Amino acid sequence: MEASKSRAIGYVEATLRDGLTLRQLLKRLAGARGHFAIAGTPEQVADTIEDWFNTGAADGFNVMPPIITQQLELFANEVVPILRKRGLFRGDYSGSSLRSHFGLQPLPSTRDAQRAAANLHSTAEVD
Repeated sequence: MEASKSRAIGYVEATLRDGLTLRQLLKRLAGARGHFAIAGTPEQVADTIEDWFNTGAADGFNVMPPIITQQLELFANEVVPILRKRGLFRGDYSGSSLRSHFGLQPLPSTRDAQRAAANLHSTAEVD
């Protein structure tokens, strides 16, 4: 599979670039669950995110801290403000839901959905 192939190539490139031993590579992969990991000051983390975004290497990021509560709060409190100042992280959204943010219609209410399903079912029986 292409995904596995590109990941394997990335491991080889990182090993050669950073001169990693097999132990160091395995430690890096175990800590990041196979994903690229950033460690450093809030400014260094923001610099890396900015660099990846500006060079087209990524258009979004998943934050996967090993200690969810503490490190996610640290990221939100320390890195996000830096990214906001740089214009890389929005603070305001146009809607009150993810659907509205993407310009999608609101989901119908449960009652409306049930009526639509009943109408579809009764129409199907007639045909």
